[in-house]
Amino acid sequence: MLEQNPASVEAPPLPSFDTAWAVFLDVDGTLLDLAERPEKVELRPGLIRTLKALRRVVPVALISGRRIADLYRLFAPLRLPAAGQHGAERCGADGQAHRTVVAEAVLGGARAHLLAWAHDHPGILLEDKGLTLALHYRGAPHLEAEAARVTRETLQWLGDGFMFGSGSMVYEIRPRGSDKGRAITEFMHEPPFAGHVPVFVGDDITDEDGFAVVNRLGGHSIKVGAGPTAARWRLADVMQVLAWLDRYVQWVAAQRPEG
Repeated sequence: MLEQNPASVEAPPLPSFDTAWAVFLDVDGTLLDLAERPEKVELRPGLIRTLKALRRVVPVALISGRRIADLYRLFAPLRLPAAGQHGAERCGADGQAHRTVVAEAVLGGARAHLLAWAHDHPGILLEDKGLTLALHYRGAPHLEAEAARVTRETLQWLGDGFMFGSGSMVYEIRPRGSDKGRAITEFMHEPPFAGHVPVFVGDDITDEDGFAVVNRLGGHSIKVGAGPTAARWRLADVMQVLAWLDRYVQWVAAQRPEG
């Protein structure tokens, strides 16, 4: 159950910086402001510079609902270890790729059904990520209930290998067992993350599995924005996230002996 943390993002205070951290970052709503369509997001000035600096001082990975290929394009030329499609695909620091196997023929039928429904409802966008399907209703918020219904209806055709998910104005179908908590767990068993204290920053319900895992591992879970959450700390918005990461990079650099 999610804890009913106070809506204020100013309390509790943030965790004390530590050189032993491994930092895991959600993307949309955490590093990037949300946009009406996924392809319309914009990187804030200095974001790439901040991520490059962060990577130089501690292990860092992106944990996103986006495809890894899209993350690489979005943050080019920077390539960080990443989990995409909520952990259905993952690329470690060694470049090794891991992908959940899905029945393409089965998922293809679901894709066609949702695409036809989206075509008949202006403002609805079906995002086909290959292993997952995301039905966005940000452009038609009045269709929220219908979008949920048609997603659940489609899921029934797919059997036990897939599950229903929800995020910020989106409903999803993804492989069962794929979530951000599992992705973080897998990273924590690999170098350079193993032996570090996990820190995960995210903004919506798809990040709650990650928060739960980080809490269990004795790390720091940080929710961006208001709302109920299992996270133990908060930041107000994307701007605060980036400023906090900059402060952390500067703090770690200051701990290193000169020369």
